[in-house]
Parts: sequence; C-alpha cells; structure tokens
Amino acid sequence: MTNALEDAVADFGRHLRAERDVSPHTLRAYLGDLADLCAYADVVGVTEPAGLDVSLLRAWLARQHALGRSRATLARRTAAARAFTRHLHRGGALQDDPGLLLGTPKRQRDLPGVLTQDDAARLLDTMDAEGPLGLRDLAVLETLYGTGVRVSELCGLDIDDLDAERRTVRVLGKGGRERIVPVGEPAVRAVEDWLRAGRPSLATEGSGPALFLGVRGGRLHPTSARRIVHARIAEVGEVPDLSPHGLRHSAATHLLEGGADLRSVQEILGHASLQTTQLYTHVSAERLKQVHGQAHPRGTQPG
Repeated sequence: MTNALEDAVADFGRHLRAERDVSPHTLRAYLGDLADLCAYADVVGVTEPAGLDVSLLRAWLARQHALGRSRATLARRTAAARAFTRHLHRGGALQDDPGLLLGTPKRQRDLPGVLTQDDAARLLDTMDAEGPLGLRDLAVLETLYGTGVRVSELCGLDIDDLDAERRTVRVLGKGGRERIVPVGEPAVRAVEDWLRAGRPSLATEGSGPALFLGVRGGRLHPTSARRIVHARIAEVGEVPDLSPHGLRHSAATHLLEGGADLRSVQEILGHASLQTTQLYTHVSAERLKQVHGQAHPRGTQPG
C-alpha cells in the first residue's frame, strides 16, 4: 500500500517522462533514489510531502554517506531530491523548497584510462578480422576509436548515417541532439568491408537499417558491444583492458595531443558543457609529464 509521498514520487516520474523528456537511464536513477528517500522517510514517520524538510533530507544523505555511497551517487541523489522538492514546491505541496538549502557533494573526477597511440595502433592493426563477426568487430572498434562516439550512439547508427565520401557520420546523442562527426579513413574502410562482406551474412528481415548487427540479426546492443571490446582487447594482449568508453577517452586524448582545440573536441564528443571536455586536458597533461619524465635529461625519473 503506497503512501502520499510515494504517490507524489510516481507523479514526479510521470512529469519527468512527459514534460522533461529525460533519458530512461536518468528516469530510473532518479526514481530509484526517491524510492530510497521514501523508505527512509517512512522509517522516521513521514508519509506526506509536506513532511519533507531540510533536516530530513540532510539526515537521509548523511545515512547514504555512512553506508559508503560514492560521491557520484551522493551527488546524483542530492540532485534527485532537489528536483523533487522543486516540483512539489511549484505544485503547491510544499510552502518552501528545502532542496535549495542542500549542499552538493563534490564529485571525484578520476582521470580516465586511455590507450597510448601505439597501443591503439597495435590493437586495431593486429585484430583478427576474418569472417562476418571479425569484420563487424573491427568496424565496431575502429568506429568507437575513430569517432569518439558513445557506445549507445554507436549502436543507434543506421547505414545511411555514414557518409563515406565526405568521411562523416551522423550521430544522435544525448537529449536527441544530432551532430555530424568526422571519421577517419581506417574506420570508413572497416565499415565498408563489414557492409560488403559481413553484414549480409547476419542480416534478417527484422534487421532494418541498423548499421551494426548482433549474431541473431537484430541491432547490436550496447552490452554486446562492450563484450566485443573487452574480448578483442584480451585477444591482442599487451594492451590495457578498456571499455568502449575508454576508447572514447582515448580518441579525445589523442585529438588534443595531436593539436585539436578544445571546442572542436567538445563538438566531436557531443558534450553540452566545455567543462566536461576540459577533463581531457588533464589526461594529456599527465601523459606529457610521463613522457617528459622518461625521456628528458632533466626529467623526474621514477625511483
């Protein structure tokens, strides 16, 4: 049996779905966070939206911290609570908005793992590309690294999204934003080989226009794409294990190391904020310090 606070969360979910057009992933995360808030509120005797105040919210977040939740999770749960109380305040269920009084935990910005340019070349130049699956897997890795697209964006590509003559690919990113991304010759060649000699062997009547297909002929799923990347890297050996997101990180880092400006990399990656792209400047700086330390006569050699 639900209480009034849980009913308010359900109403908020409908609002996010219908009016805010949030992604399914964000919707699930927010509703999961608010379900946890409801459970905590119920334990302390609050079952009505009007009972939400800053003391309860802070106590709930403190409980999350005590349970060892990561800073990223705490930041997201704070954002969920703020969005929820703002919705309740605007709808008249709360006289004041307690979410405005919540601080935001600073998220840990760990440097992403990346391949060196030599590692990337070793991986892509030595992969077994025999048979339909080999051709597909090479095209998948070449496209991920060659464009820096997200794995979900890769799996959403249709055949017509690739313009081989102009060497560009049309990508539908977060929030339904479309962008045109340049793609290098090796990736174009790998995709064309897959389309000519690989895809027809896997295609079925239900394949539709999907560029990359799974073994049963349906559109390649992001989970399968992640599995492909890990498996192919493991086969090559002597290359650090990375996810598709690691290949995206690698692409961004190598673009900057090659002289690309930050704004261009932002456009290629589809980042809404330049602040997100600036993370990669730190990656490049760390790489340069490592090279300097190993190669420069006055560099700091490891002990």
